[in-house]
Amino acid sequence: MINASLSAAVVLLLAAFEAGAQDASAGPTAAASDEQSGAVEEPGTAVAARTGAPPVIDGVPDDQVWLAATPLADFVQREPADGQPASEPTEVRILFDDEAVYVAAWAYDSRADAIVTGESIRDYEITDADAILMIFDTYNDQQNGFVFGTTPAGIEYDGQVASSGSGGGFFLGGGGNRQRRFQAGAGGGFNKNWDGSWTVATSRDADGWYAEFRIPFSTLRYGSETDSWGFNVARRIRRLDEEDFWSAVPREFNLYRLDFAGQLTGVEPPFRRLGTVTPYVLGSTVRDYQDAAETSFDRSAEFGGEAKVQVTQGMTLDMTVNTDFAQVEVDDQQVNLTRFSLLFPEKRPFFLENAGFFTVGAGGADLFFSRRIGISGGQPVPIKGGGRLSGRAAGLNLGLLHIRTGTDVAGDPENHYSVARVAKELPSRSRIGGLFVNRGSNFDGDYNRTYAVDGRIGVGDQFTVTSFLARTETPDLDGADMAWDVTAGWSSRNWRANATAREIGENFNPEVGFLPRDGHRYYQLFGMYYVRPSRVFREIRPHISYYTYQTVRSDVASGFTESARIHVDSHWQWPSGMELHTGANYVTEGLYQPFEIRGTEVVVPEGNYEGWESQVVFMTDQSRALSFNSRFNWGGFLSGSKKTTSGDVTIRRGTRSSATFRVAYNDVQLPQGDFTTTLASVNLGYFFTPRIYVQSLVQYSNQIDQWSANVRFGWLNTAGTGLFIVFNNVHGIEEITGPVGRSVFLKFTRQLNVFGV
Repeated sequence: MINASLSAAVVLLLAAFEAGAQDASAGPTAAASDEQSGAVEEPGTAVAARTGAPPVIDGVPDDQVWLAATPLADFVQREPADGQPASEPTEVRILFDDEAVYVAAWAYDSRADAIVTGESIRDYEITDADAILMIFDTYNDQQNGFVFGTTPAGIEYDGQVASSGSGGGFFLGGGGNRQRRFQAGAGGGFNKNWDGSWTVATSRDADGWYAEFRIPFSTLRYGSETDSWGFNVARRIRRLDEEDFWSAVPREFNLYRLDFAGQLTGVEPPFRRLGTVTPYVLGSTVRDYQDAAETSFDRSAEFGGEAKVQVTQGMTLDMTVNTDFAQVEVDDQQVNLTRFSLLFPEKRPFFLENAGFFTVGAGGADLFFSRRIGISGGQPVPIKGGGRLSGRAAGLNLGLLHIRTGTDVAGDPENHYSVARVAKELPSRSRIGGLFVNRGSNFDGDYNRTYAVDGRIGVGDQFTVTSFLARTETPDLDGADMAWDVTAGWSSRNWRANATAREIGENFNPEVGFLPRDGHRYYQLFGMYYVRPSRVFREIRPHISYYTYQTVRSDVASGFTESARIHVDSHWQWPSGMELHTGANYVTEGLYQPFEIRGTEVVVPEGNYEGWESQVVFMTDQSRALSFNSRFNWGGFLSGSKKTTSGDVTIRRGTRSSATFRVAYNDVQLPQGDFTTTLASVNLGYFFTPRIYVQSLVQYSNQIDQWSANVRFGWLNTAGTGLFIVFNNVHGIEEITGPVGRSVFLKFTRQLNVFGV
């Protein structure tokens, strides 16, 4: 089976390269046409018009005041025919007054009956629906920005961009979460979980759909050094899987590449101080059934909140007291058959604003990870209070954070965390910066510190080099406490490649970071070629990658291979967005000590284990009312073999409801013992309006021997505030029998303007 799968993958790869060769050999005319289709025009200039009478934000842009603004039109495609005129016309107009920026979009469509509205829930994945997105580079540094968007359902979609959306680097190695971390959570790149205070409304008719935005200046951060902002608008036409831009962006990049954005002139942002407070009241009833001392539910009421003060136009002070995150959605469970920790993204509101400013490191070594604060062993730790000062001053990105946590367990330490970050943005996507992280406690000699410098150099549009050098300081850990990384990446219309070299000392210990493994030297190579046939497939992406972890531990033989993988694959994408991935992996795992697999009694002895693994991934058009994803892996695993089958099915009924069913099944056969793992979940949602919803997540995992249920009702106001009712239930399955924990939370929080607008 493995050999057959590998042979099929090789044949498919050869077919892909042959298709590319035929496309390239189509003659001078075809080559010239292809080159022309990838050409990018010079960025344009948009002009915002001042208005004395703000438009009514009702989704129908028929107010006379819109006529005072110069329309932005002539959008061009990024996908599928990059550089060509958009298949449907789009028009955008921009107004402002002393309080806000107003944007109206006319998304005309000759097939208005085929518009894909998506689900009516905040921050819905807009790639699965028609959408309008815009980005404001308010510092005009071509690296940081605010994103606002909506779909025909009228949802609020927003986020913060840092480092031109590059995040923490391209990471192929094991011991980490395969999710797009910086889209799922708060680490650099694009922080989708940031929620701003703004409004949007939409409407539809036989000619298309329309959107009106009101974005208060108090939601944005900006300086006084520039009289214009970077700006761009993108439109997605989902039935065509088409993406159009006002200021053209090359096919290999996206909206976050702000060096391709146009300029927005005419805006006169106010220079004044702004302040808000966001108090909350929380009532809860909780019982931990595993604590024999708890014989009934513990009922309590709490008060707390946050305050935000705009110290300067670019710097914001956030303060928090008795912080609570009861409204935050629970984590999706994951199967872990490795020796390493899994990454769960940051979702807590207080830690999200300007989170990208604090990001240093790569996908295999994040030097600051805010989820280490206030969470221990997966359980919340009381946050007494703290503050964060972040933003731009004197041409620098600045971030200062201090948090104090308590404890619910007698004898455990109470910690305080301090983080200082400074970075200077330079031309051509370049940057240099430094980071200091400190954790201390009320116990003598209990501390941990991280020192780091980092930088990025951009050469032209395609080539980027990033690097960091770091050291930690921990009592009783001397020597081998350094880490460094150098990553180079290349992106062009037809090629993508990168290479990484990294070394992590065995005593390198960033306790307020995320480091799945230490004591190694890591090398990575990756190359992908893009083939774009004229028929059947929109894009074929053959690629190959290699990574290896070589130990640098003092008690292990030098050069011992802890992990390595050769990956040969090709992605086959249809015009609808449906994809098939066909590949094979040659995997090496080296154990320098016996390894007990979590949730089992199986212990794999030390040694070197190698073998082939086949891989097939298939996903349908995710915008459909019925869609599914599937993944199959079969082949060698440690001392034996493993078959992994996973998939999910999503059913949508209009914009109001959806249901997703997921399952991941592993059948592992080892000389030391056979076992299976099953992880299943059901996610249900009903959306009364974009701001009123009820969602539930039921999860079952025999690896952690429990099932859990979470039900959340939310009635949102603005910036993630509102009324929340949350029910949680955790139940044991076999060894842990009966209920484990049960809780109900009722929380109300509201953002209030103290001064300013």
